[in-house]
Amino acid sequence: MKKKYVLVGTGGRAEFFYGAIARDFRDTCELVAFCDVNQTRMNYANQLLEEKYNHPQINTYLAADFEKMIETEKPEKVVVTSVDRTHHTYIIKALELGCDVVTEKPMTVDADKCQDIIDAINRTGNEVRVAFNYRYAPHNTKIRELIMNDTIGQVTSVNFEWALDTQHGADYFRRWHRDKRNSGGLLVHKSTHHFDLVNFWLGTTPETVYASGGLRFYGRENAEERGVTQFYQRAYGSEVAKDDPFAIHLEENEHLKAMYLDAEKEDGYQRDQSVFGDGISIEDTLGVMVNYKNKAILNYSLNAYLPWEGYIVSFNGTKGRMEVRIREQSYINSGGSKDDEGKVKEKSIMVMPMFGQPYEVEVIEGKGGHGGGDPVLLQDIFGTPVEDEFNRAASHVDGAMSILTGIAGNISLKTGQAVKVDELINL
Repeated sequence: MKKKYVLVGTGGRAEFFYGAIARDFRDTCELVAFCDVNQTRMNYANQLLEEKYNHPQINTYLAADFEKMIETEKPEKVVVTSVDRTHHTYIIKALELGCDVVTEKPMTVDADKCQDIIDAINRTGNEVRVAFNYRYAPHNTKIRELIMNDTIGQVTSVNFEWALDTQHGADYFRRWHRDKRNSGGLLVHKSTHHFDLVNFWLGTTPETVYASGGLRFYGRENAEERGVTQFYQRAYGSEVAKDDPFAIHLEENEHLKAMYLDAEKEDGYQRDQSVFGDGISIEDTLGVMVNYKNKAILNYSLNAYLPWEGYIVSFNGTKGRMEVRIREQSYINSGGSKDDEGKVKEKSIMVMPMFGQPYEVEVIEGKGGHGGGDPVLLQDIFGTPVEDEFNRAASHVDGAMSILTGIAGNISLKTGQAVKVDELINL
């Protein structure tokens, strides 16, 4: 029997989920309704359903009618892809109305909201699943396999550098993410992927977190210090923006125009704000040190304005060392092919045994985003579950443990002190 799904939040990340249901999982899933603050955006999602996926249009409900939607449509599952700060609202309401939830990362943005979600799960007995697609990328799964198989012994320390380039990295500073209230900053919105990977790879959870960093490149003040004299608030209609390589021009991309520019009249949201404007409250340069419960330590850095996109991670263990270098295809959210998201352009996994010759580990990538990981995740969520020796399916506990590293990091940024993760929430 098919399970009914509704989706709340029809912005840039939504099509990844509703497109998959409409294209690949009609035998097991039935998509019955959209919910959003913006009717124009829902209408466009319905247009894509019909024209791109040959799927009938579905009912739409404004955000204020979320509970009415649940009562009317009677879904078994709710997919949450709204603005991060609203995740907890829809997750908790859905749980209390008898639904299970699939939520985009991050599960939420602060410790209080995280506790509210956990309490609702305990109270209702319903399930929350967090869509961590990076776990399913073949190279990341291979790292998990190598560590599980004791290839380099017990991992004692990890050095992890993540680079966001001037296309993808800059995009967080054009959108709603630039306001830390909405996203929790990059330590929560973006780094939740990376902290989850470390938890997943090492099979452990964070104990203490210390962070430092700030806004060092984007923002008006930084641009002024570099000698910039011409500024604009948003790219649309700006002469100055025409010569800015950091600007995004919504009117030149049919998809972005329909989803955002044409929808502005309803909620005033501007998708193309200047990355060198005022009002940016998130960091672009971050360093984090984490102590884990299995005694491993992590040195992590994130920079959002670099010439390349990807990551370098080194694992030091009691039997050797492993070095990983992954270069990804840069992209703008909803600005191009879905397969460009996390597409692997170069990869290398090198194992260096303590008393042996170094060797490179072969990884076979699949088709689709994140090296072929996205289709595997979608099959795991919407298809028939199969036994997975790597336990890639992420529960609410996994979701909590990943965001709590970033949440603790945000607290540390404010206080200058290390933060004990166990003191933030009660699981």
